Amino acid sequence: MIFSVIIFFIMIYYYSVPDNNEPLKDSNYSTSPKVDNFIDDIINDGTSRPKEGLSIYIGKSVEKLISDFGEPNRKDPSAYGYEWWIYNNFSGTYMQAGIIDGSVVTVYAIGNQLNVAPFLIGQTIEEIYRSTLLETEIMVATKRGTYRFELSEEDLNIRPLVQLGDIFAQLSIDKYTGTLSSIRFYDKKTLISHRPYEMAYRGDFIQSSEPTEEEWQAIEKGSEQQIYDITNVIRGRFDLDALAWDNNVAEVAYGHSKDMYEHGYFAHESPQFGDLAARLAANDIHYQAAGENIASDYNDGPAAVEGWLNSEGHRKALLEKDYSSLGVGVFQKFYTQNFIQNE
Repeated sequence: MIFSVIIFFIMIYYYSVPDNNEPLKDSNYSTSPKVDNFIDDIINDGTSRPKEGLSIYIGKSVEKLISDFGEPNRKDPSAYGYEWWIYNNFSGTYMQAGIIDGSVVTVYAIGNQLNVAPFLIGQTIEEIYRSTLLETEIMVATKRGTYRFELSEEDLNIRPLVQLGDIFAQLSIDKYTGTLSSIRFYDKKTLISHRPYEMAYRGDFIQSSEPTEEEWQAIEKGSEQQIYDITNVIRGRFDLDALAWDNNVAEVAYGHSKDMYEHGYFAHESPQFGDLAARLAANDIHYQAAGENIASDYNDGPAAVEGWLNSEGHRKALLEKDYSSLGVGVFQKFYTQNFIQNE
């Protein structure tokens, strides 16, 4: 690890940005979609839609969701027009359901006790390969057009897309354990608006309207809490203690995300406010050790966490056993995690 040592009042504090912890960007969504008027009209329906598990809720009413899972613990807005219903009572059953106009349009699941048929959280990639045909191109047809998602080799290895009848499953693979970390189920419109892969289309370009400043503030707060929750789910998976939420550290993290957005840079060191040690000192935060993860251009908080998990340096921070507290700050699509080992 790379350590910077700073001495204040004869007390020693240090922070670390782990080796290979380069700023993490998701380039797929930031890549402009391509117009392709020669897209083939042949659509493969893929595997049939499961008859059990969380995928059956896509297209169902919220009444069905409430009947089976109860009221959510929290409701967070998203940048895609739907509202996240957060079920976070237990790490083993952590999930988020996206609701729009009273219907479920997407589900994100990471709890290992959830039924995500035809897959299993923790399932090995070898088992998935044996039972599932993974393709480099997925075609989606709607009344407004035809859309082709193009998956790179990296996509196939860590976040393949599988068609299940009229819905889609995005698998997030932990490349270090070779197992399924989480899964998302999408309806067609939500998949197209998320655009998690390179996309070519013929017809209308479907995208969500840009949130207002006030809407962004609510989205950001929700994303911060989701990142915090999911981080602790992942730590529990590796028998690590959950991190406590630290409001003061979260303010530092938010300030860095906002600073990166407003001043057009993407780095751990701010031209104006310095590195993490300087930013923590400026806010009179005392600690024994600290670390930072940053990311940008990911669709949302859950996607950013899965990105960090598959990056060696960021993963070290996520899974550092000595950290005790966490503050998360999100500004639009800039994400910052600041970890603290208390004195």
